[in-house]
Amino acid sequence: MKILLTNDDGINASGIYALAKELEKSYELVIVAPDNEKSASSHSITIKKALFVKEVHLDGLKSKAYSLSGTPADCVKFAIDRFSNEKIDIVLSGINNGTNIGSDILYSGTVSAAIEAASNNVPSMAVSLEFRHGVESDYAAAAKYAVSILDKVKDKFLKGNIVLNLNIPIKINGLKVCRIGGRSFSGHFIEKNYKDGENGFILKGEAVELNDNDTDVYFIKNGYATLTPLHYDFTNFKLFEKLNNVIY
Repeated sequence: MKILLTNDDGINASGIYALAKELEKSYELVIVAPDNEKSASSHSITIKKALFVKEVHLDGLKSKAYSLSGTPADCVKFAIDRFSNEKIDIVLSGINNGTNIGSDILYSGTVSAAIEAASNNVPSMAVSLEFRHGVESDYAAAAKYAVSILDKVKDKFLKGNIVLNLNIPIKINGLKVCRIGGRSFSGHFIEKNYKDGENGFILKGEAVELNDNDTDVYFIKNGYATLTPLHYDFTNFKLFEKLNNVIY
């Protein structure tokens, strides 16, 4: 089984290195990741300028690794196309520095890379680790946990256009398969004067959460890892027939 590993924190991020090191114990692996951090790049792709790829050496890893001057979605598209003679069975994206829960999945480059794989009929899993100020992130432990989940689902569940979104808390009390939570980002722009005399605006804000107790937002807060199946079809099927009746 051949796995493509990517992320949105960049080719030199601690999370992708830890996950690669753990995956190499059992799987054949190729790594294609952005040449620098592309957090919150969502599902953007590069269409009006060239992409540049470089083979890189990551100390202690035996797998081939490449950096790409594009987004996480670019990395997946590029790998599936250019490595088409080496069938990619599964795409893993991560380990992201910080969870991707609730509405985060709309902005996340990590999750979007996984969804890009699914849109090409390659099953995928996004992996993210909770971040807290003042607490060191244990990527090695998170990688072991992520691979243990992969081992359980790879044969019976990870097929076709399936996407799984795994979020891992700092301390794991257990695992919950659950839905996306009600969390949004309440942002506002702060004006700042720069040296050249021009005013710029920086987005600041905080997460606003609903009180649902059966979601990834709730369970992560209570120390549970969360696993959520996703799909790129945004159709609101609850309203489909109602809208059809109004129009026709």
